[in-house]
Amino acid sequence: MQMKQLEAFLRVAELKSFTKAAQQMFMSQPAISFQIKALEDELQVSLFRRGDRKVLLTEAGRLLYPEARQMVGHFQRIKDALEDLRGLKTGRLAVGGSTVPGEYLLPGLIGLFKRRYPGITVSLKIGDSQEIADSVRGWEIDLGVTGAPVEAQGLTCRQWLADRLVVVAAADLPVAKVLSPEEMLAQPMVLREAGSGTRQVLEQRLRELGLSSQDCAEPMELGSTRAVISAVEAGLGLGVVSAWAAAQPLALGRLVEVTVSGLNLDRFFYLIRQEAGLGSFALDAFFDFLISQGASAEAQAPFTGSQA
Repeated sequence: MQMKQLEAFLRVAELKSFTKAAQQMFMSQPAISFQIKALEDELQVSLFRRGDRKVLLTEAGRLLYPEARQMVGHFQRIKDALEDLRGLKTGRLAVGGSTVPGEYLLPGLIGLFKRRYPGITVSLKIGDSQEIADSVRGWEIDLGVTGAPVEAQGLTCRQWLADRLVVVAAADLPVAKVLSPEEMLAQPMVLREAGSGTRQVLEQRLRELGLSSQDCAEPMELGSTRAVISAVEAGLGLGVVSAWAAAQPLALGRLVEVTVSGLNLDRFFYLIRQEAGLGSFALDAFFDFLISQGASAEAQAPFTGSQA
C-alpha cells in the first residue's frame, strides 16, 4: 500500500469524481484510476461504486476512509517535521568545548547561530579536551571543540582556529619580563590539569626542549583557565593560558605577559565530530557555521605579540 494510492482514494472519495480528483492532483484520469485499482487489488475489495453522476464509497471504502485520513495526515506531519529539520526550523544540538573555547568562544558563536536559526535548541558542555573527545566518541555530544587534536577511529578532527598560549604574571610580581625556559620553570607556576589541551601543548613544547613541567620548582594544578588566571592575579606564580582568555586581564593591567625565549606556544583549536554522514542537519549547519566564523575570528585574535 503506497501513500500515493491512499491520497488518490481520499481525493476521489471527497470529490465523488475521478475527473475532479485527477484535476486537483494534476494527474490524468487513467493514472488516478490506476492508483485506485492497485489499492483495490492489494486490499482485495472494491472501494467505489458508480452512482448517478457520482462515485460513491462501498462499505469497504467507508471503513477505509477514516483510517486513510489518519494515515495520510500522520505521513504529512512526518514530512513537515522532516522538512523543518532540513530547513533548520527545528532541531537539537549538543556541543562540547574544552575550557577556553567553551568559556570564551562558543557562547558568543552559539548566540550568533541561534539568531540565525532560532528553532534549534543548543546545549553546551564544558570539560577538558580529553573529556570532550570522550563525549563525542560516546555519542553524548554532537560536536566538540578542543585545544588539542584527537586521533580516534570513527572521529573526524579538523583544525579550526589559531590560538597562542601566553605566559602571564601578576602586574606586581617581581619577575623579569623575558625568561629562558629554565628560568620560567624555576618560578612558582600555576598550571592546568594533565587532561587539558593547554597542558598537552605546554608539555609537548617543553619536551622538544628536553624539559618537562615536572622540572617546575613549585607547581600548582587547577581545573579551569579562569581559576589559573585568578591564582596568577593573586600572585601565586606564573601561568600559561590562552591569549583569548588572557586578553581582558592583560588589557586591564591585572596581568603582564612574560616572554619565554625559544618556547613556541602557538596552537590551534580543533573541531571533533563523528565521521561525515552520521550527523544531524543542525550539526552540519553548525559545523559549517563555525568554519565560516573561524576566519573572521582569527582576524580579531587577541595575540599580544610574537614569542621570541
